[in-house]
Amino acid sequence: MEKLAPLWNNVIVKPVTEETVSRGGIFIPDTAKEKPQEGKIIAVGPGKVGKKGDLLPMDVKVGDRVIFAKYTGSEMKIDNEKYLIMPESDILAVKVSRGAAKAEIAPAKSKARGKKNG
Repeated sequence: MEKLAPLWNNVIVKPVTEETVSRGGIFIPDTAKEKPQEGKIIAVGPGKVGKKGDLLPMDVKVGDRVIFAKYTGSEMKIDNEKYLIMPESDILAVKVSRGAAKAEIAPAKSKARGKKNG
């Protein structure tokens, strides 16, 4: 593969293709498949420049399996392989293996702090 280095807060993702046969053994034609929304990060840019001119580092790294928005990115083909270039902000989640530390979901904070009912 050619070496590509994404600029700023962009990433290069290799989409994970779906299986062509369902669990029940039914063949799924290409026309019926949905666009992939999962992939593996192949390359990561240096980050985004903040308001003060400082470089804000990326939250993802090469090798991460990610879920991204359905119709995002610019498709490109290198050596007969499809890749997507997209901004980091279009990545919705990073898949974490079961053995890795679990991400905690914090409860939403109430904006009505200090107010009492009644």
